[in-house]
Amino acid sequence: MFSVAYYALAATIVVAVAFCGWAVSLQRRRRRLGALQDLHDHADRLEVDLKDCRDRLQRAHAVMSSHPEQPAAGEIEARHAVDSGLKALLRQRIWIRDKAPSASQRELDEAVDALLRARHQLEPRLRDLDDAQAALDTAVREQIHKGF
Repeated sequence: MFSVAYYALAATIVVAVAFCGWAVSLQRRRRRLGALQDLHDHADRLEVDLKDCRDRLQRAHAVMSSHPEQPAAGEIEARHAVDSGLKALLRQRIWIRDKAPSASQRELDEAVDALLRARHQLEPRLRDLDDAQAALDTAVREQIHKGF
């Protein structure tokens, strides 16, 4: 009877340890899948933000330009900045495709953080662009009203 109790206790401990190992493994898998999903989501959002920025800049420069076929002041630099951001994003997407499946959790977390930082750096510039576009629209309307 005494040995049966030991076997029961040992079996309970083995089951508990196995359950804990399974739970930890499941948690790691979920964290990894979450990081991979976050990588793709943040890359998609950054791409949308960069393309939106490019479109807004083109519209603003088209309104400001006296010769639409010639770039306005600062347009080339702005276009290069956005294109540079898109190229960096492409490099990040290639890393995601080629390296993310075998990357460590730390590397995945760092990549997610890098994309988040890039988006956070772009957000104030998009707000500034919105403000500038609103001011430009107001100035154009005022100029049109003065003309009539």
